[in-house]
Amino acid sequence: MKIAIVHDQLQEFGGAERVLVSLKKIFPAADVFTSFYNPKTLGIHADEFKSWKIVTSWADKIPFLKRLYSPLRFITPQIWESFKLDQYNLVISSSGSYMSKGIVTKPKTIHICYLHHPPRYLYGYETAIEWQKYWPIKVYGNLINHNLRLYDYQSSQGVNYFIANSIETQKRIKKFYRRDSIVIYPPVNLPEKKLVNLLTRQPASYYITVSRLARAKHIDILIKTANRQKFDLKVVGSGRHLSYLQSIAGPTVEILSQIADQQLISLYRNARAYLFASVDEEFGIAPIEAMGYGLPVIAYASGGLKETVIDGKNGYLYQRLNEQSLLGKMAELENLTSGQYQQMRINARKEAEKYSGDVFKKKIMAFVNQLF
Repeated sequence: MKIAIVHDQLQEFGGAERVLVSLKKIFPAADVFTSFYNPKTLGIHADEFKSWKIVTSWADKIPFLKRLYSPLRFITPQIWESFKLDQYNLVISSSGSYMSKGIVTKPKTIHICYLHHPPRYLYGYETAIEWQKYWPIKVYGNLINHNLRLYDYQSSQGVNYFIANSIETQKRIKKFYRRDSIVIYPPVNLPEKKLVNLLTRQPASYYITVSRLARAKHIDILIKTANRQKFDLKVVGSGRHLSYLQSIAGPTVEILSQIADQQLISLYRNARAYLFASVDEEFGIAPIEAMGYGLPVIAYASGGLKETVIDGKNGYLYQRLNEQSLLGKMAELENLTSGQYQQMRINARKEAEKYSGDVFKKKIMAFVNQLF
């Protein structure tokens, strides 16, 4: 059986790219197709893809398009329709904001779309760039987004089967595409239990968050809360908001970018809890990774986090996106007895184990096997 995996683009490494890596491990002989591939911008993760057979689009050959893919996203339909996949029995699209599910397949080919999220900019969700801030960009964006919404809907009708990465995403597939789907949660890298020491290690006093530094992640709220309450916060990540966040960080906030895996492991192992403030997050891989280290997660009650964080059991959900609401839940954590805190850590680890790479592989293979 010939298999192709189609991914939006390879110019940054986030949750969608982790799923792509896992899919490639499940189907090692699969060819990979993508719109743009730029190893230079993948940082320490570039080595993941060196040995892969990666086929890029015609747009990848035009240098300025790699940088301007977002404002020139009206070319998206032409990109995906240019690929020829007639020889493949199975095509798996790993689709998000750049709509790789728009790939065209023949009737004999089964097309499974693993949907990370419908394009956020098409349906009113917060995006990394506040593109509606300036009226010329807003007018231009709304003009091209109208046609892209039509394309997004029409291309979704060509998919044979949808897999959603959460119940939240499943609801959006039904709402925007009128399509049914099954839920297979994405795989999360979990440490071995011996690295966690849930019952013996005493955590440090600092809190941690790991994220792309983008507007919709609302890292600024976490930093302002740390400034106000003077607690230690370590922010791990990089992105277009790095300079702004550095400018507002107080003396108790440390921002770390491009750190080695071993350093991140140490940070997780010694943290007290994980903080999260993203709005309408479809799933949230990083909070689950933190739970894998036995960290309670204190997250804004939005999107897929309501599926994984159980208030008072493996973490807390705060209801309003502000400092006061976050501090209220942090106070609940701090008021736990030692035994209660340890039990919360154990519960966090148990929750994380539901999303291991092995579980993901078994569910993907079971779904594919029933089709062939």
